[in-house]
Amino acid sequence: MAAIDLLPREYGYVVLVLVLYSFFNFWMAGQVGRARKKYKVFYPNLYALESENKDAKIFNCIQRGHQNSLEMMPLFFMLMILGGIRHPCISASLGVLYVVARFFYFRGYATGVPEKRLTIGKYFFLALLGLMICTISFAVTLLRA
Repeated sequence: MAAIDLLPREYGYVVLVLVLYSFFNFWMAGQVGRARKKYKVFYPNLYALESENKDAKIFNCIQRGHQNSLEMMPLFFMLMILGGIRHPCISASLGVLYVVARFFYFRGYATGVPEKRLTIGKYFFLALLGLMICTISFAVTLLRA
């Protein structure tokens, strides 16, 4: 438990945001599962072929929304975990912005019009930039210690 004593008390907020994102990921996976049934895209196919399925575009947009979130998840988690050590409240706030923006990114993508993913969803980039700054600040603090 000595490692826990080294973390700021507010680091708990960082942990809660990471759990929130995990629940959000489960929800997106459920949306893809429902879309698989509705649009008849069966495993092991990751995407639908437009030549075989008239609803391929809408399904592929739903799948891509989730897939893109999975692709970005390691970066988000790493920045949250490290940047949150030095700046837990700022990191947790940026993490909430990231989750909310990713929700709108997914919902916009799921309309079948990929451009709609960026209406509000584009703000996840700002959250990542802020988390990068927090992580750089943590690195500089370590190097100066």
